[in-house]
Amino acid sequence: MGKSERAGWREWIGLALLALPTMLLGLDVTALYLVVPSLAADLDPTATETLWIMDAYGFLIAGFLITMGTLGDRIGRRRLLMIGAAAFGATSVLAAFAPSALWLIVARALLGVAGATLMPSTLSLVSTMFTDVRQRALAIGVWATMFALGMAAGPVAGGALVADLWWGAVFLVAVPVAVLVLVAAPVLLPEYRSSAGPLDLLSVGLSLAAMLPIVYAVKHAAAHGVDAPAVFAALVGGGAAVAFVRRQLRLSEPLLDMGLFTGRAFSAALSVLLVGLAGFGGAMYLVTQYLQLVAGLSPLTAGLWMGPPALAMLVGAVGAPLVAVRVSPGVVMSATLALSLSGYALLSLAGADSTPGVIAGFAFVYLGLGVIAALGTDIVVGAAPPEKSGSAAALSETVQELGIAAGVALLGSLTTVIYRSRVEAPSGLSPSEADAYGDSLLGASSLGNQLSAPALDQARAAFTGGLNTAAVLAGLAVAAASLVCFTALRHLRPLGDTAGGTEPIASSAGTATTGEREDGG
Repeated sequence: MGKSERAGWREWIGLALLALPTMLLGLDVTALYLVVPSLAADLDPTATETLWIMDAYGFLIAGFLITMGTLGDRIGRRRLLMIGAAAFGATSVLAAFAPSALWLIVARALLGVAGATLMPSTLSLVSTMFTDVRQRALAIGVWATMFALGMAAGPVAGGALVADLWWGAVFLVAVPVAVLVLVAAPVLLPEYRSSAGPLDLLSVGLSLAAMLPIVYAVKHAAAHGVDAPAVFAALVGGGAAVAFVRRQLRLSEPLLDMGLFTGRAFSAALSVLLVGLAGFGGAMYLVTQYLQLVAGLSPLTAGLWMGPPALAMLVGAVGAPLVAVRVSPGVVMSATLALSLSGYALLSLAGADSTPGVIAGFAFVYLGLGVIAALGTDIVVGAAPPEKSGSAAALSETVQELGIAAGVALLGSLTTVIYRSRVEAPSGLSPSEADAYGDSLLGASSLGNQLSAPALDQARAAFTGGLNTAAVLAGLAVAAASLVCFTALRHLRPLGDTAGGTEPIASSAGTATTGEREDGG
């Protein structure tokens, strides 16, 4: 390893440039929440098509992350970023002017593939530009904050654009960002590529055969429960995952170096990210429903209420690396996750009229997310050798995508089960209306004036009870993650302490390959 040098003004401006596509990716995850009614009026999608319009983007991102992360290591991280930015901008135009639902589904899927190039390339470029460990942790905290802020701003931005323009304007936000990246990246961002050989196409196929069915199974279970299609998809994905791992262990230049998992800090940080993002994903899914369906807030107002939790996330993501200069990152993560338990406690005690308490509770959850997203990601990326940081970044992001999806599936399904066990359809409803009332709070709310105020209050109370129980379960999982941080990561020295710390993990293929860094300009 060469001597670490402190980043200068060019690197920090480069980070600001990388923050733009990172925020854009987060915004695209949630921007359609308020756009669907307007979009549906123009394109008239079926219920299944609407689901795919919403899910195709995240589905393809998760599927292609590992492949794109390794591809960036091979062909150049800046080059992959520019290819991805151009593709994202062009495909956004196709989505904005989609004449049919099928066209929009295909465009959203292509946006997911393009997004999968942007996520690992931005994060691995951060690790390339910031070799000083203190600065790298702070830069990764900023990177993580930008993605979360994009997610928080998505519903607000979507609502504002639809109100003043039309639903397609949500996608056109990407065009100026893509143009700016294409113009400024060669000047501000360095290039880095490893000397490894070409991608193993069979490994690429196996990774997709593993990730896509698993992500589908999780999302399907969230929407329909654990049924035969979900189990079948999980089994197919699991079988492909086993075949993928076995092939990686045999290759001299694998798509994903399994030797990374031999590092205790690497594996522990990934586990904490998985559990922490599952708790956050499930909590965010339920809290947004609470604000709109229980508290009765408009989507735009609910989005504005999410501002204080987003600020808490910002404090955690930027403040944690500063604290970790003097305290072990593992201890900082453990303590903050323990503090976030107070948020889950507030959610577990919430009633149907507890909006401020729910927001306060979610702010503590968001605070914990900010800390583990910054320090956990830094541990994962920092534990990998430079020529593998693209793969490590992609693996970190894949785990986080799976964590969020699993949290929505598990906690959402638990809340639905509790809701259905506590409500009883009032008399006077038709069979279809009674089914809608007994299925979910969303179904009950859709009945409008056909439902009496006491019946709606009963549905809201049942949903809130499900939220309470889900918060308890999530809190137990986060408590376990806090314990893992303390036991497995407390040995990590404070950032910048050269007396020890996390050493890069050797490649499972033997001697690490060398990489080339080219300064832009």
